Amino acid sequence: MEHETSPAVTADAKALVRAPLETVWSVLTAIEDWPRWNDDVARVAITGPLEPGTAFRWKAGGMPIASVLTAVEPPKHIAWKGRALGIRAVHEWTLDIRDDGVLVRTTESFDGLLPRLLKGWTKNMLTATLNSSVSMLKKECERQAEETAE
Repeated sequence: MEHETSPAVTADAKALVRAPLETVWSVLTAIEDWPRWNDDVARVAITGPLEPGTAFRWKAGGMPIASVLTAVEPPKHIAWKGRALGIRAVHEWTLDIRDDGVLVRTTESFDGLLPRLLKGWTKNMLTATLNSSVSMLKKECERQAEETAE
């Protein structure tokens, strides 16, 4: 899954989540529940099942975004592409089991006029957003894992 041209900006983030893989996959892929645990997401409406080609509309960081799932490989990989304010985005999440948890990695790339004109600002904003999302995902998954263990 790639942009038609080399993207203007790419950023990534990762974290070790101390929760079962099934919990991490479940939290990450319950797209309609993102606003419950991710403070950056205001709302989500998904139009079908969790499979490539399913569209969803959401508002994140104050921007309305139209996205389409491009890859769903349970329980290890999910990806989508989207558009917002002339920005074309490609976003991927990968989950890898480790002895002490699940290594969650996410990569997102932006292309379009704004990312090309404001590369530094866009990269900083995207990096901060991804780090925040990974941190909130980690917190929610570990909270659910702790509740289940009690």
